Amino acid sequence: MSIPSDADPSIDPQEIAHGGDNVEDSDSQVAPPSAAPAPKRRRWLRVTLWSLVTLALVAAGSVVGLRLYLKSVENKVTRVDAFAEVVESERPAKPVQTTKAVNLLILGSDSRDPDTDGSRTDTIMLAHVAADRSSAQIVSIPRDTWLDIPRAKNGHGGVKAKINAAFAWGGIPLMVRTVEAYSKVRIDHVVVIDFAGFAQVVDALGGIEVDVEKNFTSIHPPYRKFKAGPQHLDGAEALDYSRQRKQFANGDFSRIKHQQQVIRAVLAKATSAGILTDPVKLNNFLKATAGAISADKGFDLFGTAMELRGMNTSRIRFITNPTSGGGWEGTQSVVYANKAVAASLFEAINNDTAATWQAPKS
Repeated sequence: MSIPSDADPSIDPQEIAHGGDNVEDSDSQVAPPSAAPAPKRRRWLRVTLWSLVTLALVAAGSVVGLRLYLKSVENKVTRVDAFAEVVESERPAKPVQTTKAVNLLILGSDSRDPDTDGSRTDTIMLAHVAADRSSAQIVSIPRDTWLDIPRAKNGHGGVKAKINAAFAWGGIPLMVRTVEAYSKVRIDHVVVIDFAGFAQVVDALGGIEVDVEKNFTSIHPPYRKFKAGPQHLDGAEALDYSRQRKQFANGDFSRIKHQQQVIRAVLAKATSAGILTDPVKLNNFLKATAGAISADKGFDLFGTAMELRGMNTSRIRFITNPTSGGGWEGTQSVVYANKAVAASLFEAINNDTAATWQAPKS
């Protein structure tokens, strides 16, 4: 802002602090004729005041513009009726003191993964965001977890099966019912991630950094080689890395660990100054994200993201649902949940006290 040419540069800052009136106590003498006349001082103050008002309006306009932009991007998010067949009477209640906490069911499927049936979801996560937005817990539930599946309106379900069968039999609503019945945690919103599209999100960020646990070769074409230690991965590499499980003794649990690594790395990169302060990169990231996910009709995706932008990724804890090991049900290889230990975990989440809960080793 430039100062008008008729402003008096000799005005003392102390006068501004006193409203611009050169008034002293009753014993003071009247200012000499050479002092700047009051009208000029008042004009200077008026110019300053209006300049501040203008800056405030510009700032407000920027906020409004940002909200309009985010809204336009969010309109590209596919909306799903996630709670269409969810029966209210069978849903767990949410404690009154935790109404401001948010529980998200995150489902992911990669239709291009040769090991995944496109009608099933291979990633199931229950994310809890604390009421004060200071922390979050993300619980990964192995897709082979053997649970009771509620009966859907189409007649499927009503039996014990792998948890991901719920998605095949009754879509998102039956998955919501299954997870709520098991965890006793009420789900507020649902986000479905297309991991094939998620690769574009990684590319929009300029790649991510992960710490690879050992040397191994992907079992999928083009059979990439991953070296132990920190590695920079582009979108295709990150997607390939998150698929791998057969080369590891822990099988699907290693795959879950890899997915958690990739998600943590994406969150860290997305909230870095290099992205947030670069309009082009931020725009590409937001558009790629909108194209890679679906969400329930009531979820304010980017509004929630704005609320969480100050959360440090070190305050996000990834937990694998406690298990009692694996086994066989007929010809199916399954994972058995440790229901007693899991109940303690989900009770802590339900009461918004999970930030102090230490996950036991599975």
